[in-house]
Amino acid sequence: MSGGAAPSRVLEITLPEWVDQVVDWNRRYADDESRVRLAIALSRENVERRTGGPFGAAVFESATGTLIGVGVNCVERLANAVLHAEVVAIMFAQRRVGSFTLAGPGAPARELVSSCEPCAMCLGATLWSGVERLVFAADRADASALAFDEGPVFPESYAYLEQRGVRVERDLLRAEAAGVLALYRERGGLIYNR
Repeated sequence: MSGGAAPSRVLEITLPEWVDQVVDWNRRYADDESRVRLAIALSRENVERRTGGPFGAAVFESATGTLIGVGVNCVERLANAVLHAEVVAIMFAQRRVGSFTLAGPGAPARELVSSCEPCAMCLGATLWSGVERLVFAADRADASALAFDEGPVFPESYAYLEQRGVRVERDLLRAEAAGVLALYRERGGLIYNR
């Protein structure tokens, strides 16, 4: 764009209205399975309600299971290529704790749980977010089967995360999460990054 008025200095990022119907903010998510199930439920609702791509994520306090923030893929709905579920969950979690890092002095350990293996961008965001653990369900092959381009993610990417203190757990409830990806394909969901 050239000429005309200056662009807006405000950017609004919102979650779909249905999120509070699905998320129990008072619940303690005591184990990996309950945390992954929440991420998958978010991804499924995003597909069924046609509010975005088939991805959901959440940030928890590791020890207590307290839910800090959630995210769903908002790329198409908000016309912004970086609004992947993991990035959105991190943004809302950091806003809730009032810090650019989820690992500030005296802060409890926190973790990111995703319905699918993060793409290259989301792995970078995971590293800089301050979480100490990454857990995901479906994997790169499941997303690639839909023709999503996950970018340059290598075994060395995960080795680097581990060296920086981010533990990684993969393939928890993979089949259930992959089923949401298949549902998205069946419904003709947009593949927006190819």
